[in-house]
Amino acid sequence: MHAFPIPVVAADRTLGPGSYQEEEGLDYLPMPHDMRTYQAPMPPEQEGARDRSAVRSWLGRLLATTRAWQPGRGSPDLDMGGLEEADRQLIDQLLGEGEVSARITGVNGTLSIQESVFAGVWRLRGPGAHGQEWVEVGDIPAAIRNAARTGQAMSHACPPAPGVINAPALLAEIAAQAARPPGDAHVINLSLLPFGPEDAAWLDERLGRGDVTLLSRGYGNCRITATGIARVWWVQYFNSQDALILNTIEISDVPEVARASSEDLRDSAERLAEVIDWIT
Repeated sequence: MHAFPIPVVAADRTLGPGSYQEEEGLDYLPMPHDMRTYQAPMPPEQEGARDRSAVRSWLGRLLATTRAWQPGRGSPDLDMGGLEEADRQLIDQLLGEGEVSARITGVNGTLSIQESVFAGVWRLRGPGAHGQEWVEVGDIPAAIRNAARTGQAMSHACPPAPGVINAPALLAEIAAQAARPPGDAHVINLSLLPFGPEDAAWLDERLGRGDVTLLSRGYGNCRITATGIARVWWVQYFNSQDALILNTIEISDVPEVARASSEDLRDSAERLAEVIDWIT
């Protein structure tokens, strides 16, 4: 299995992710210009046919797990450690790369996450209970949800700097929503407010930075950054020229744009069944 190409970078701390001005020196990687859609993986070549019973068995377990998944029941995982290298490469080819990628940084290293072409089937690589590589099934991997639930206390001590207008009121709203029990997402649309670079920098400093970054290509290009406050995310949408078109703060377990739906999982189960029929 090759290294995941996670095209996300941590923004410079001197300029918060809420700034709507693109200035020289911002180190953003190029964003894709086209929306990714499902393409059926190519069936394995018949030349040099080998015993693929281990692949069929592993994919059968994946199919059963995908069919059995229910919202609110976590993200069951499948170990890949017992597979031979050729079988792992074939599974890697069949799973492919989907719309959402993520990175979680921690004291034990970096966990890279890539959704497969089967929505709701996630490949993970890095430190974890299964060593260095495994697959999870669910709306979002458990590591992302768990990391989003941890955070620091919100800072209110720093007085507004010159040019800061709306950020203090926004911070009070964010604090009130973050203190509520988990429920429906609360979204603050910064694009509809007077929200300049000074507001962005001040709010970014108050919120801090978390350990999770995500990139979703499902409905446009969307960068999602966990703040240092539990369940508070900075969510930004970009057009094909990488210009910011929608800038929001979202208080939720995980933003909906990055999560697979129940319908996605059912569709993935049907497609997985077709793939298994290809394996001979």
